[in-house]
Amino acid sequence: MQSAAKRKALVAIDLGAQSCRVSLLRWTRLQPEIEVVHRFANEPRAIGNDLRWDIHAIVEGVQTGLRRCSAGTPEGIASIAVDGWAVDYVRLDPAGNPVAPPFCYRDRRTEHAENQVHEILSPARLYSLTGIQILRINTLYQLYADKIAGGDPRLPWLNLPEYITYRLCGHRVSEYTNATHTGLVALGTHSWCQEIFNELGLSAFAAPSIVPSGSVLGPLTEELATSPGLRGARVIAAACHDTASAIAAIPAVGDDWAFISSGTWSLVGTVLDYPCVSREAQSLNFTNLGGVGGKMYFLKNVNGMWLLRQCLDEWERLGIHWSLPELVAQCVSLPAPASLIDVDDPQLLLPGHTLDKINAQLERLGQPPFVSGASLPSLVNLIFHSMAARYAEVLASIRAITGKNLKRLFIVGGGSQNALLNDLTARRTRLEIRIGSPESATIGNFAVQLAALEPSQNSSVGVSAESVARWAEPLSGALAKNRGPRAIGDQQSSN
Repeated sequence: MQSAAKRKALVAIDLGAQSCRVSLLRWTRLQPEIEVVHRFANEPRAIGNDLRWDIHAIVEGVQTGLRRCSAGTPEGIASIAVDGWAVDYVRLDPAGNPVAPPFCYRDRRTEHAENQVHEILSPARLYSLTGIQILRINTLYQLYADKIAGGDPRLPWLNLPEYITYRLCGHRVSEYTNATHTGLVALGTHSWCQEIFNELGLSAFAAPSIVPSGSVLGPLTEELATSPGLRGARVIAAACHDTASAIAAIPAVGDDWAFISSGTWSLVGTVLDYPCVSREAQSLNFTNLGGVGGKMYFLKNVNGMWLLRQCLDEWERLGIHWSLPELVAQCVSLPAPASLIDVDDPQLLLPGHTLDKINAQLERLGQPPFVSGASLPSLVNLIFHSMAARYAEVLASIRAITGKNLKRLFIVGGGSQNALLNDLTARRTRLEIRIGSPESATIGNFAVQLAALEPSQNSSVGVSAESVARWAEPLSGALAKNRGPRAIGDQQSSN
């Protein structure tokens, strides 16, 4: 493992749909230490009838974080990489600037676009071409929504993490793990699917070149590398999809484990060597996302902590204030609800009126609705039990489809700190639960960077899963006192 990287610091930029982080990895006596140097809020904003991201605020937040990292690193910074949520993108004008603020994937414009796409290419055909689950938030449907609205399909685009990467070094690329999430990559390849572009009248020339995870793109632009700490820093396309970074941070061996990357979404799945597009996988809408080192992440999106956040925000607007720790404490003593809701109801994927949508499900189940602030703990209890049940259902399907004998379940990401949900998941799945870092995407980001900086690394083919795993294990304890994942029930567990 190359010593130059140990002497210099590294920077990981994590873009989140609710908050973004700029983290610094430094070495003390050859031991890694990770610090979140800058954290800034992020949320979509209503602009007229559209739901969009403030891309300028995101860029400014990243630049502030880089300046702070540079000021605290006299040894200099070796490399910088970005990861973030998938599917959303920025359209570029001829000067490389955003044509408009990028749409948020929760904007309703893709409802019509999805229907029109399926009139041209059926869901079954799309799945056979890409192995990607049919979700109307996918980049595929968003690009078609642009076309319906009269936008120029020839305008270049970049997914958000790669757009920030582009601003850092001037190279317009799509990193493999993030590219697969668009629903536009040909199954089992690192290439765009020409049939989809041709049939839908989209421009393949507008799509960036796909590069493997761990590609070293080049130096930081002269405009940004003005401080001594940033001079000579290289920009790396790590695993730009934050879930891919989070899974890369799991220091697990063997073939008996699954994962939940728990955050705004819960990504429930397992790691495969090859895509799985069986009839069962298609009927249950499983996805085959690209992973680090060419692995496949066979998983399903489950509505995650965003659902709870929506409810809390609605109660806040009514003047009813509860903190999440208070709610979890109240839920611990509550019995299991009489009925469970479908957390993946398509209506619950859209923002607004979440409580009304949950009550509509309860009414269909013959259960009383939630009407007052005093019932909020019971509502949260219902959400947690329903999420855990959905996790168990998805994992049972993974067992049946892949034939894996699952024994362990690694839970990473911000939602891994929810001890009650973890416990409910353990009961429902009957798996040994291993709790990883809440900042697992950051750890995976750094692990890919370190693997890419190894002297033997060939940038043209990217990093191997094995080389990333070797770095992930020592990094797993660099952000917190605990060393690596821990099991619920272990004496050292803080849960």
